[in-house]
Amino acid sequence: MHIPDNYLSPQTDAVMAVAMVPVWVHCIKKVRATLDREHMAFLGICAAFSFLLMMFNVPLPGGTTGHAVGGALIALLLGPEAAAIAVSVALALQALLFGDGGVLSFGANCFNMAFVLPFTAAIVFRALNSRLNDKSWGTSVSAIVSGWVGLCLAALCAAIEFGIQPMLFTNASGAPLYCPFPLSVAIPAMLVPHMLVAGVVEGVATAAIYGFIKKTAPSIIVGPEAADGQLAADGTAKKTSLIPTLILVAVLVVATPLGLLATGDAWGEWDAEGAATAVQEAGDDSLQASVGLDTPTFADALPTGDYLQAYSEEQGLGFAGQAAMYILSGVIGVAVLTIAFRLISLTVKESGAHGNSRAA
Repeated sequence: MHIPDNYLSPQTDAVMAVAMVPVWVHCIKKVRATLDREHMAFLGICAAFSFLLMMFNVPLPGGTTGHAVGGALIALLLGPEAAAIAVSVALALQALLFGDGGVLSFGANCFNMAFVLPFTAAIVFRALNSRLNDKSWGTSVSAIVSGWVGLCLAALCAAIEFGIQPMLFTNASGAPLYCPFPLSVAIPAMLVPHMLVAGVVEGVATAAIYGFIKKTAPSIIVGPEAADGQLAADGTAKKTSLIPTLILVAVLVVATPLGLLATGDAWGEWDAEGAATAVQEAGDDSLQASVGLDTPTFADALPTGDYLQAYSEEQGLGFAGQAAMYILSGVIGVAVLTIAFRLISLTVKESGAHGNSRAA
């Protein structure tokens, strides 16, 4: 779901980036008002969760791949505003250091995965859990459904952004300048696989990790369930220990090479040659390959890209070598995110901020 550069027009990129500005402003204000130092530092761990989950590619129908995002999980733990910030920072790190997602399309990727996904998940979770929280399985089901709905709606938004490009931006001969696939192709290609597989992964991962943290560190949760007073029965007064959570992060880092087992590329994340091949394989004579996907942009001159992956390819490393590069990428991502949010946490109140603000 990471949209590369040149798949969306500069106009679309600009609109999506501008649309995210008030979202970021609101979320930053909300997070600073509601999260204390401990929770702000924990937000870095949550951003690391998101970064790692996006490394676990799973095969999707049609020979493509997909992944969970973790936006729903963070929304349930710390609220959708915190999730928007955490996922945005994780996406920025991926675009700048690992070449995953475009620099120009950063606003669009954030709109889909850092705004639509977590806010939708929070709304769905609150609606379901208010009716099911008295059942032993209610919270788990609510978490699964919220993650599934959030990711599917994010995929739908990405599909629409792809699909409107050939309608709006063509050259004099009618050939598409950017994404070559119309809505009739983009929506089913994106939505159906995410409904069948990737959305299920997002939902199950959300429920599993949320349940794990709820048992091991319940007082750290200040999301919808805590705000609605539904955590009281689970004993939020328990002493909080983040050691099990940190162990889980370490396990995920070591397990990231499993993402290498999924063959194929995510739909819409090809290079220009891959996009042309996808048009040919579509078997629809009305489709034309884009004439502008390989057009250089200023972002191409930036020192961005997955240098670890490039190194492994240059050296002809086998699976073991690529796995080592994958683990190293995970370590770098987790370290950068946790340190960054730890430093940011020093600028907020030491304790007590979140409780009073949410109660108000």
